[in-house]
Amino acid sequence: MTIDFAPFFSWPIMAALAVFAAILAALGLWRGIRGATLRTLALAALLLALANPILNQEDREQLSTVVPIVVDRSQSQETAGRDGQTDQTLAELQERFSRFPRIETRVVEVEDNAETDTPSTKLFGALSSALSDVPPARVGGAVFLTDGQIHDLPGVNQDLGFNAPLHGLITGQPDEFDRRVQIVRAPRFGIVGEEQQLTLRVFDDGRSTGGTADVTVSMNGEELETLQATPGVDTPFSFTVPRGGNNVMEFSVAEVPGEVTAVNNRAVHVIDGIRQNLRVLLVSGEPHAGERAWRNLLKSDASVDLVHFTILRPPEKQDGTPINELSLIAFPTRELFVEKIEDFDLIIFDRYTHRNVLPILYYDYISQYVENGGALLIAAGPEHAGENSIATTPLAQVLPASPTGDVHNAGFFPRLSDEGQKHPVTRGLDGTGQEPPAWGRWFRSIDVAEPEGQTVMLGDNNRPLLVLNREGEGRVAMLLSDHGWLWARGFEGGGPHVSLYRRIAHWLMKEPELEEEALTARAVGRTLEATRQTIGDDPGPATITYPSGRTETVPFTQSGPGLYRVEQRTEETGLFEVTNGDFSTLVHVGTVDAPEFQAMISTEETLAPYAERTKGLVARVTNGDSVTLPTILPVRGEVRINDPDRMVIRLTDETVLRGVNTVPLFAGFAGLSALLFAIAAMWWREGR
Repeated sequence: MTIDFAPFFSWPIMAALAVFAAILAALGLWRGIRGATLRTLALAALLLALANPILNQEDREQLSTVVPIVVDRSQSQETAGRDGQTDQTLAELQERFSRFPRIETRVVEVEDNAETDTPSTKLFGALSSALSDVPPARVGGAVFLTDGQIHDLPGVNQDLGFNAPLHGLITGQPDEFDRRVQIVRAPRFGIVGEEQQLTLRVFDDGRSTGGTADVTVSMNGEELETLQATPGVDTPFSFTVPRGGNNVMEFSVAEVPGEVTAVNNRAVHVIDGIRQNLRVLLVSGEPHAGERAWRNLLKSDASVDLVHFTILRPPEKQDGTPINELSLIAFPTRELFVEKIEDFDLIIFDRYTHRNVLPILYYDYISQYVENGGALLIAAGPEHAGENSIATTPLAQVLPASPTGDVHNAGFFPRLSDEGQKHPVTRGLDGTGQEPPAWGRWFRSIDVAEPEGQTVMLGDNNRPLLVLNREGEGRVAMLLSDHGWLWARGFEGGGPHVSLYRRIAHWLMKEPELEEEALTARAVGRTLEATRQTIGDDPGPATITYPSGRTETVPFTQSGPGLYRVEQRTEETGLFEVTNGDFSTLVHVGTVDAPEFQAMISTEETLAPYAERTKGLVARVTNGDSVTLPTILPVRGEVRINDPDRMVIRLTDETVLRGVNTVPLFAGFAGLSALLFAIAAMWWREGR
């Protein structure tokens, strides 16, 4: 309640009147005039009436005390029955707080963000957002309902935005134990075929079981080795990158009876395999128009180191020129095909004919090279159908087709076979979408008997034109025409010779993207995308095994010839396995070292420093099969001590103004009566 003034005249005038009245009153009192005291009171009453005093009375309403309850709904809360404890605790908390009308609770459910691929528990950020519209003085405290695994902890001395206790109610059991494996150091990239090293560590969170742990190491789904690791000690591991592109390494530690969860018993590291420059040996039997097409293509590829020889002067040629006067380089046959043959990733015979340049035994070395994992490409010309064809040498044992001796010279459009429409080497080549294909014709092909492997391109009268085959551990391709250079020269519009030649070469060198039967998967955010390549029929559905262990069968959708895809939105993050028939692949959705899947045991230690500083408490809610909560204690004023048994809530003194009632003290009959009384008293006194 307050008194304000609303004078009828300005304050300077009121001050002048007050000075005049004071002079009159002082003069009367000094001279002792009868009734001077009453005159002074009458003047004072008149001045007070002119000052117009007003009594103000505010109508205020007490504000509620806000207490946020931050509920942890992260994936770690789904283990060991914590989700049930959380639900039961939250229900009892709300019931207890409802007994205090002046306390307003705000329940904040904190889940993994479905748009991020790095799952973590961020409770303090959620708390700050929940109190963004609340003045700090109204916050009576905060309650965290969590397992204690929080990943956005501020500094202990950092201002939380309010001055009230922070309490932690911890789910889970006090004696929990969990074993996990973590990659400590690992390379992000590695050269294919070279040794790399990483370091892993096994952790025993909670009580330790002692001894060693078995860690199974797998690469791209294939088991490599089992390591013996001592918990808490770094364990090195050496490996070789098997292929280019993504390689998924999985480290799985054996599950221990009684541990909280097996979700973090696996760790994943993705290493990108980088090929050193591929070494290609190109041997041209003689100069011809198509020789430069192969050379230009291979030289333009920065990832290829090309060694090219052209046989210009066969041994049987005798023209009387002394050897020491020849400017030609002798063909280093022994060095190439005996001593260093294993150094080459691909050998190409371009219109090569057997003319005693290579000893017969060397063809057998080449066959062994292929069977042991090498790659061979035969670009055949008319000589392949002759009596000196390399098909008459020991090399024939790895060739997928034998020549019949016929050479067909007629214009034709190269076409894709049914298998070629599906095979990744030829699938989707520019120009295949119409009939005849939108490319130029060729005019020669070499006839062969029924080939082995896959015939992916056809010549005139559906004769084999491009044959791909696997032989032992290696691969062989035969291009049964020497007119591919017409596409390179732009004849009749040319054709996709660069794509075709490059795909053939990379398929021979076992690029994973060009496998005709393959299952691959990748993660785009929280979406798992699996692709099945096949030259057969519908491969059937895919089976997806989630990190939690549950499985789901999802049908593939055909997206093109020989190409089937499936897209699955996932709420879980971690290592997924996709299987289809005999094929399986691994893909990691989310960050491979996501904080949510590291430490999984419940703990009181993370929130204890914050509760200590703010005079709150941290307590476990589990009591056997039920939950037990500490008592709620509302107090007024600042909380000065920690109460180990009760959750102290600081009640706010904040109010909101609803209205103001004003009463003029000298208005109406009240003011008139006071003035009349003063004047009457003055007159009465003077009349005596």
